[in-house]
Formats: sequence, C-alpha cells, structure tokens
Amino acid sequence: MIGRSQQPDAGVPARRRPGKGLYLLPSMFTAGNMAAGYYAISQAIQGTANDPWHFDQAAKAIGIAIVLDFFDGGIARLTNTASAFGGELDSLADVIAFGVAPAVLAWMWGFRMLPLEGNLVWRNHVIQIGAIVTFAFLLAGASRLARFNIQVNPQPSNPGRPGRKYFVGMPIPAGAGALVAVVHLVQGNPLQIWWWSISWAVFVGGISFLMVSTWRFFSFKGINFRQPQNFRWLIVIGVVIALIWFSSEYVLFALALIYILSGVIARLSFVFRRPTVPPPPHQDEASHA
Repeated sequence: MIGRSQQPDAGVPARRRPGKGLYLLPSMFTAGNMAAGYYAISQAIQGTANDPWHFDQAAKAIGIAIVLDFFDGGIARLTNTASAFGGELDSLADVIAFGVAPAVLAWMWGFRMLPLEGNLVWRNHVIQIGAIVTFAFLLAGASRLARFNIQVNPQPSNPGRPGRKYFVGMPIPAGAGALVAVVHLVQGNPLQIWWWSISWAVFVGGISFLMVSTWRFFSFKGINFRQPQNFRWLIVIGVVIALIWFSSEYVLFALALIYILSGVIARLSFVFRRPTVPPPPHQDEASHA
C-alpha cells in the first residue's frame, strides 16, 4: 500500500513533519523553568532579616518560572512538537520550580527567620509547624501533578458552564504564585512575629488543600486567539502587563487573591445554589390534563 506521504491527494498540501531541532524548543523553556526554580532555592537559603532582597529575588525567579511554564506547553502545541519525554520533563521541572522552591522559600521566609528572643521553646515549635506545613504544600503539589498526568478527562465536583475548560483543583503554578506574591508584596522582608507565622501556616495549608481538591479553577488554555471574539483578551493582557511593570507588588498579589477567590466562590455558589427542578403538579391539575 502506498503511503499518503508518497501519494498526496490532489490540491491538498502535505503536512510537513516538524524538524528534530524544533522539538528542543519547548524543552529549552522547560529547562529555563527548572533553572529558575534552582536559582530560587539558592536565593531562599541565603536570605536573612538583614538581607531580605534574597527572598524577593527567589520570589521573582519563581514568577519567571511560571511564565516559562505557560509558554513551553503552548509552544509545544503550536509547533506540534508535544512528546511523552517533554511531558515527563515538564512535570519534573514543575516539582522543582513550583514545589520544592516555594516550599523552601515559604519556610525560610515565614518561619526560620523568627528572632531569637522571648520563649525559644515556642519559637522552635512554630518553626517545626512551618516545616510540616510547607512539606504538606510540596506533597500536595506533587500529588496534584500526578493526578493531572493520569486523568484523561477530569471533571470538577462543582461543574461550571458547559464548553468551558477548567482545572480540577488549583494548578501547582498558581499555588506557587500565591505564595511568592505574598513574599514579593513585602519585598522579601521576613516575618518576625510568631502569630504572623501562624497565619502564614494557615494560608500555606489552605493553598495546599485547594491544590488537592476537586474544585474548579478557570483554565486559560481555553482561550483561542484565532477566534475574533477572543482578541479582547489581548487588551486585557496588555493592561495587566503594564500594571505589573509599574506596580508588580500590589498587582501580582491582587491577581493571586482574585484567582484563589474565584475557585472558592465557584464552590460556595454551587453548594448554596437552590435546586431549579420545578415542583410536581397538583393532583387536581393532573386529573384535568
């Protein structure tokens, strides 16, 4: 039998297979994602109360990793170079950049820098609590990635509008972004009061829960710029980039908070939504029918 590539149909252009070098392009973004995560870890372990800029640098590096992670998958789909190797490499890079790196940063910034004064026993307990909570974040993120890799068509427990794409559970880049947005908001200055550290532990634990939940979160992968009605997103993205450029601390924190609340509000609206099933007809009305 003669293959289609040997005898193409008349008037139908043959689809060229991407070159081997093109397959390296998404992997280069993935490698950059991993490098940003490694740099973030190296900066987080150097941060102190006197040198808080290391923590801010770590937060910025994780933010860059989020951008690279967004583009590597998009480029792979756009160039038709998606592969099993690229998918596995991307998952491993995500564990480093969005699991290990933010967990180390969250522990060093939120717990490890508590001052050596007052009740040192209680200080040690708070640091231990922080280690447990940040490890839970890492474990939840890795579990979220594993679930995403094995599920074919995941459905959220609170389904939304038909035809729209949703993430089942908060994606790990968004979870990491929520943590680093708080660190960047205060320009890396670590927590110095124990009850702030306890509040930070609750926040990190809440993000961990959202990642392993089955609540729906909006997926930007459903945006197709080839459709004319979706070009309005270009204006929105341009405005957001401009705002981040001039005031990244507040804008990134607001975006992270809005994304978190979008999933929580969607879940609560589903739980408290009244049933729309009409009541059954009365017996006398049914007899006249």
